[in-house]
Amino acid sequence: MPTQKKHAASKAPPNVEGSHSFESGNARVRNSKATVLAATAELLYERGFSGVSVDEISRRTGVSKTTIYRHWATRADLLRDACLTIGTPQPVPDTGSFEGDIVALMRGLAEVLRSAKWTSVLPSVIDAAERDADVANMYAKLQKGYSAPFETVFQQSIERGELLKDIDAGMLIAALTGPLFYRRWFSRDPLTDAFVRQIAHWGIAIAKSEPLPPYQQ
Repeated sequence: MPTQKKHAASKAPPNVEGSHSFESGNARVRNSKATVLAATAELLYERGFSGVSVDEISRRTGVSKTTIYRHWATRADLLRDACLTIGTPQPVPDTGSFEGDIVALMRGLAEVLRSAKWTSVLPSVIDAAERDADVANMYAKLQKGYSAPFETVFQQSIERGELLKDIDAGMLIAALTGPLFYRRWFSRDPLTDAFVRQIAHWGIAIAKSEPLPPYQQ
């Protein structure tokens, strides 16, 4: 019997034009969203959380309200995403010692509080978080981002044997950062380098002391 040759199944050529169109569409969506988020952040700086409207965002960006609502179902969704873009996360220092790392973190945080535009927005975000659970969750994420470098420094110092393992990280972060926040938003006294170093010195002394017994009510 004659041998039948097997023909390889022919493959359709890739739809290069369709692929290019898909990538272009994705790029347009990314650019549109980035433009809207940038404009929203600027409005947050200017007017605070409650002063931002989708109408004004659309006017400034040229992006239609229909497109904006296609990306974000609600104004609150858009504001939450914009808030997540305006923070200034701190890098984790590596000076080789607990004292050096804490001083570096504290000086970095003080510089952010003195100069970063987001600090003018934060009070209005905190105010909105009191009435909106989703905003409160977003704010918790922002706070977690600022606490994370401190927690990393604590863990590294524990591994080097500089701190006890049972340190209360949350209490120590509050003791270190609370005075800086107080001066920035309440007393309005200047955040001088001498003040920041003094608070860091106290925090380091607390961290290296024997832990107090838990408070009993």
